Order: sequence, then structure tokens, then C-alpha cells
Amino acid sequence: MKQTITQILFATDLSRNSTYALKHAASLAASTGAKLHVLHVSEPLSDDALITLRMFMQDTGSRNEALKARHDHVKAVLTERQKAFWAALPEADRGIQDQVETIEIIDGHPAEVILRRAHQLNCDLIVLGAHDHGFSHTFLGTVAKRVLRRADIPTLVVPYRDDETSN
Repeated sequence: MKQTITQILFATDLSRNSTYALKHAASLAASTGAKLHVLHVSEPLSDDALITLRMFMQDTGSRNEALKARHDHVKAVLTERQKAFWAALPEADRGIQDQVETIEIIDGHPAEVILRRAHQLNCDLIVLGAHDHGFSHTFLGTVAKRVLRRADIPTLVVPYRDDETSN
């Protein structure tokens, strides 16, 4: 049988559950020999947030600097989480990190960007985490639903785990 999974897109929202979902993506990459692409989509600021930013930072340079600082913060968090994830793996499993082909942060609407990058990278599988209940569940759960509804490749949604094994 021909190998069907050669490129995996792991979409992370940097939540606690995303680490648990990354374990599944890394395990699948290890089992199949697939390349792993890590993606975080930074959502655009709402219109209200942009208006507030313009009101309190009337200088265009200051606004641009604030937006750059926002992006830099997300990049630092993603880098820190990746480093901690790979360091926590048993020594025998750390070679899976060599299968990580790309780590990207892209601004845009999450479902659209995830689907577009999966297509551009010729991915055979999308892996993303489900969310716990609460305010973010409704909004972020929508991302998973939109990806599932529109994806033309297999998509694995890893359920939220509220126990010590999800760390």
C-alpha cells in the first residue's frame, strides 16, 4: 500500500490543549515519516480594537509598533511552547523534531488560513485541537467546524483533555 500521509499541518492556537494535540501530530509524523508543518494564525484585530488603537495612538508609527509588538509576543510564545514541548519528550522521541519542516505565524482568519496553507503545502492531513468549554469554546470551536466543513483532506480534531496527561 502506498504511503498516504507525507505532509501534516498542525494548527495551534497556543492553548493548553494544543500541546496535547501536537503529541498526536508528532506521533503520526513519526509513524508515517511525514513532514510536520506547525501553523499559528493570529487573528486580525476587531474593528472596535482598531478604532480604540487609533484613538489612543494617533501616531501611525506608534500604532505600527504596537501591532509589531503583538506579533512579536505571539512569536515568542510559539517559540517557547515548541521548545518546551520537544524538551519534554523522552530522548528516544526527540528525533521527531527533525521532521518539522516549517513553523509559521500568519495573520488572518484561522479557518481560511489553515485550509489555504494545507493546500499550498500539499498536506495530506490537518491536525488541530478541540477546546474546553467556556467563552472561547463557542468562537474557537467554530474554527474547527469551519475547517472540517470545508477541508478536502482528512482532518483530525483532538478532543480537549482536562487531566494531567494533556500537559
